[in-house]
Amino acid sequence: MSVTKKLSTRKRIALIAHDHKKEEMSQWAIFNKHVLARHELFATGTTGKMVEEALDRPVKKFLSGPLGGDQQIGSLIATGDIDIVIFFWDPMEAQPHDTDVKALLRLCAVWNIPMACDRSTADFIITSPFMHEEYEALIPDYNSYLKRNISSK
Repeated sequence: MSVTKKLSTRKRIALIAHDHKKEEMSQWAIFNKHVLARHELFATGTTGKMVEEALDRPVKKFLSGPLGGDQQIGSLIATGDIDIVIFFWDPMEAQPHDTDVKALLRLCAVWNIPMACDRSTADFIITSPFMHEEYEALIPDYNSYLKRNISSK
């Protein structure tokens, strides 16, 4: 069983990029400047600063990813306060906070949040007709799962 959550026309978008992907994120944001201007942007530390400068508009910035920024965004995903995640991660470089990265991927899957991990997927998301209209997202109902696990203990 699922519940629905209405996403407004103004989406709340989290932007995250590993060090070797920050310039790519900045260029992607500039390319999509007019679309991003219609939405509320959140980002981890340095990525947020770069995007804010590139777009000349405010971005709600959190800590750097390895210092807890990934977890801050994860918290917003869990509370339903992020609608889309654009996370340009570097698959060729081990990250000291790989567990945080995996946790973000998991949270997006758990809460049915669209997530792009590369530029092509980000392009598909940002050009989707759903970006410009309200959208009824299905959110899994975990109550039966929780009850089942609590009663088995």
